Amino acid sequence: MNFKKKLLKIKSYITSSPKLLWGLILLVVIIALISAAPLLTTCSPTHLSDDLLVPPLSRGHFLGTTNMGEDVWSQILYGGRVSLKVGIVAAVLSGIIGVCLGGMAGYYGGIADKILTEITNIFLMIPSFFLILIVVAIFGSSMFHIMLIIALTSWPSNARMMRAQVMTLKERTFIKSARVLGESNFTILFHYIIPNGIYPVIANTTMNVAQAIITEAGLSFLGLGDPNSVSWGQMIMNGKPYLVNGWWISLFSGIAIMLVVIIFYMIGDGLNYAINPKLQERN
Repeated sequence: MNFKKKLLKIKSYITSSPKLLWGLILLVVIIALISAAPLLTTCSPTHLSDDLLVPPLSRGHFLGTTNMGEDVWSQILYGGRVSLKVGIVAAVLSGIIGVCLGGMAGYYGGIADKILTEITNIFLMIPSFFLILIVVAIFGSSMFHIMLIIALTSWPSNARMMRAQVMTLKERTFIKSARVLGESNFTILFHYIIPNGIYPVIANTTMNVAQAIITEAGLSFLGLGDPNSVSWGQMIMNGKPYLVNGWWISLFSGIAIMLVVIIFYMIGDGLNYAINPKLQERN
């Protein structure tokens, strides 16, 4: 019964916001395309052919080829796997870190709150992209390092949001009742408070996926991405010297980044509207 109620609640969220609905539909389409990449392409993204800088809609090459003869359509689909993987994993890790630190800071208060708040403020003041550049340059540009570094530099917004939610919820009657019944602080925080206050963080984390994808694309464009993986940012960098006679290399990868970023912002904005009664009352 509870599961059925949750499904109905999720359905009401989706139907209450057209942005959320269309964003989810488009995301499903994108995921379906990149998942079916082996079926939709005739060669691997790193396969070198004799067709150099072939324009789009040419025979055998839907979106043309690169200066090395690589199929752009294949690189777009397989590169989407890398970009989405980086964006989603980095955003989820960022959300987990932010929820845990913000939740503890808001619940325990006192010295713990002051220390965690100061740490959050320090991370907010540091230009994150330049910090990422330094760390990647020192420790290497593997996919694991990129995802971890993006997560470790993007958690403060989630932490501040979760802290505010916890400070509001911990004074509610049902939380005080749980204390009277002898529930531990860990159970109260992670079983009662965080599940009831995590919705704004979920919406923010969804938008952080878009930001993580842009960050990874920026690193790849600067030559600091994973050299063993094909990504959209790397495609833009490789196509930069051929903008005159091979414009399609950078153009289609740039459009792919733009579309995916817009989709995740639509989902995040739609979630924020769906779970925020105040925004619905204004309309």
